[in-house]
Amino acid sequence: MPVPRRVVLRATAAGLGVWALGAGGLTLTAGALSVTASAPAHARPDAPGVEVRTLSLRREDGAVLLDFDLRVHLPAVVEDALSRGVPLYFQATAALFRPRWYWRDARVARIERQWRLSYQPLTGVYRVSLGAIAQNHARLEDALTAVSRLGRWQVADPGQSELGERHYAEFTWKLDINQLPRPMQFGLGSGTEWSLGVERTLRLEP
Repeated sequence: MPVPRRVVLRATAAGLGVWALGAGGLTLTAGALSVTASAPAHARPDAPGVEVRTLSLRREDGAVLLDFDLRVHLPAVVEDALSRGVPLYFQATAALFRPRWYWRDARVARIERQWRLSYQPLTGVYRVSLGAIAQNHARLEDALTAVSRLGRWQVADPGQSELGERHYAEFTWKLDINQLPRPMQFGLGSGTEWSLGVERTLRLEP
């Protein structure tokens, strides 16, 4: 039987228990009761940031559509502020441009969407609001999915971008710190844990 690497004595309701951390995991022995919980050596919290899963731009029936699916992990300081009742605002922006060699590129269309994420301590739910529409989520992961995934987002109406011409789109998704309470905004410049977002440029096929 391998010798555990560390043994810690703890007082439990059933008497004196022994926690032993070995290669097989964590074992608690208290009287006749023995419970083993294994944890993989590689298990650790996800790093904060934004991961781009899907981001695409296409034409459909003359319109220009954008799909995006992001995976968001809030930094600890941001999640802590949310749990204390500070609402968070997330903003997605897409702008369609037509290149011009003789002058600056022409902006064909621009759209924007903003979500409000808040935590309700009394009910223990996360609330995502988009304009007058609101939805509750039991888990933070589900609430973050609701603010970071959108399909068939119409960037330009039919006729705004001519078929056969070159176009590109600039896409931005971010945590909007300008919407935070004024006292919290002091000192939240670039490079802080509150600078959460992603920017991409996508080419539209002629």
